[in-house]
Amino acid sequence: MSPRKLKIHQHPAATPTGRHPLLFIHGGYTNSYCWQHHWIPFLNQLGYDCYALDLSGHGDSEGRERLSDFGLADYAEDLAQAVTTLPSAPILIGHSMGTLVAQRYLTSAGTPLAAGVAFLSPVPPTGTSGSASRLAMLHPEFFTEMPNVLSGDTTEHSIRVMAEVYFAPGMAHDEVEQFLHMVQDESDHAVTEMAVLPFMPMGRRPDIPALVMGGSADEVFPASMMFFTALAWKAKTITVEGSGHMLMLDPQWAATAGMLADWIETIP
Repeated sequence: MSPRKLKIHQHPAATPTGRHPLLFIHGGYTNSYCWQHHWIPFLNQLGYDCYALDLSGHGDSEGRERLSDFGLADYAEDLAQAVTTLPSAPILIGHSMGTLVAQRYLTSAGTPLAAGVAFLSPVPPTGTSGSASRLAMLHPEFFTEMPNVLSGDTTEHSIRVMAEVYFAPGMAHDEVEQFLHMVQDESDHAVTEMAVLPFMPMGRRPDIPALVMGGSADEVFPASMMFFTALAWKAKTITVEGSGHMLMLDPQWAATAGMLADWIETIP
């Protein structure tokens, strides 16, 4: 596909320090707003210039009308395009599906630019089929309520179900409700690829600092699955006690952002 018009949200540091810029890649069914609510202001105050990419067909980037044409390779191209706009090699921070986008970019042909990479709530190398089966058993109403959320026909029941799956236990009802507006459709192509992930080849992994972080209460990809991503990338692993899938929005977001910042500080 030809290059698409992408929205890269720029958030300069309160006081520039010359550190590596941070480039955030959102997960499926959402957009870059998930980063802009808490984490980016927090990291700006620590001196980091932050950039948040809306993948094709998401948020303010073009392609919504042909969303299901896009696959993980297209999203990796989006990331490559975004990296070229930055002043120096960034630290990539991907969440859920965004971790696969980062991996696709980093293992692509050529010389991908990145000073480090953080995989948050990563899709396991085994793909999403096992996780979907687990959700079907533990939270069967998720699959009937998700279409309602996507269509904007959200009810109190929808909010409760979304909270159970995506957020930490005890997440306030009004906080869950305010974040549901950033939920959007995802590409059928990309969803299918994530289901058959073990059969999709991956190139050589670069030797860069890597972090894998997830919540102990993640109902989408259990924390135990982080081991496999960490092993493949020789990554440091952090499990955030009590946090759910949406690490950047849960009540523990400040502590989690602090853990991320501590790791970033170790990258030369």
